[in-house]
Amino acid sequence: MTARATALRSGGVSVIVLSQGEPDFPTPPSIRDAGVRAIGEGLTRYTAVAGVLPLRQAICAKLRRDYQLDYDVDQVTVGCGAKQVIFNALYASLDAGDEVIIPTPCWVSYPDMVALAGATAILVPCEPEHGFKLRPEALAAAITERTKWLVLNSPSNPTGAVYSARELAALAEILRDHPQVHVLSDDIYEKLVYDVAFATILAVAPELSERVLIVNGVSKANAMTGWRVGYAAGPTHLIKAMNTIQGQTSSHTSSISQYAAIEAIGGDQCHVADFRTEFQKRRDLVVDLLNQAPGLTCAVPDGAFYVFPSCAGLIGKRTTQGKLITCDTDFTNYLLDDFGIATVPGSAFLAPSFLRISYASSRTELDLACKRIIDACEALR
Repeated sequence: MTARATALRSGGVSVIVLSQGEPDFPTPPSIRDAGVRAIGEGLTRYTAVAGVLPLRQAICAKLRRDYQLDYDVDQVTVGCGAKQVIFNALYASLDAGDEVIIPTPCWVSYPDMVALAGATAILVPCEPEHGFKLRPEALAAAITERTKWLVLNSPSNPTGAVYSARELAALAEILRDHPQVHVLSDDIYEKLVYDVAFATILAVAPELSERVLIVNGVSKANAMTGWRVGYAAGPTHLIKAMNTIQGQTSSHTSSISQYAAIEAIGGDQCHVADFRTEFQKRRDLVVDLLNQAPGLTCAVPDGAFYVFPSCAGLIGKRTTQGKLITCDTDFTNYLLDDFGIATVPGSAFLAPSFLRISYASSRTELDLACKRIIDACEALR
């Protein structure tokens, strides 16, 4: 959708892009300066596959500071974004016949990564009435003797759902009876939660530490998407295996980016609160406006920077040109082609009849985009 929007823009069409999960804020000055210093000091050579020692030390300190979790530097690895770190973990640990439980809606890359590793994704639908979150009974029903991983993403892309400590404790109760199941805890949006508390599964079930891999990065909360720095903390044997995979693929992420990430993780965090405050204002604006659009229903997400409205009320309607809207993809194509708004159909996240809208844009742009969406819905017959 973003590529189509770019092509339309190049042809002179006015398009507002709400399809990418990328903050519009500039990288904070202190972080940029740390990267510049690294260049000036000549820190531009190969690094250890697992990442430079000061960055891994900063990650250990961060996990201890934020969640009272104790990790040694050998239990931490750094990669080219959280995406590569997740791939390394799955590719290093999965064999043909293994299964990975993925609650849906889910980030588009999880099932494909599992397939690339030769394993099978077990997709477990999570209903809107349950906040798009995995229920303990659904987890128990999905586990087999072949289950190797459970993927948990909180706050969620695409729904913004956030698991509470109580909800994680209920899932941990099921996991205690299945020692073959590991948990990949994708916490990339951890700092972007609104009016709720973020919880990590190890805070409620520390006895699972040898089965949990925490994945995070600096891109979302620090506006550093292009710097490509993600990291993981987990059992030493798994981290070692992930490093083996990385050593034969990318080697390591940019040395300059790693030194900037030290500042992002261990330096002044004031910008994170500023980003979070602005994102919450944008969320409230978008939810309010979208709920004025006939046929759309938009719940208030607790985290990340996406809303995930249902467009089920628009399926079966026709455009002014007579084209039938048969599914969410038809609707998102209609928004782009006729009203210049790029969004992502929910079916891409294994949730038909929904669409994902990123509110990581200015309030002025979001206001205009949502009013166009209202116009688009009102024009359908």
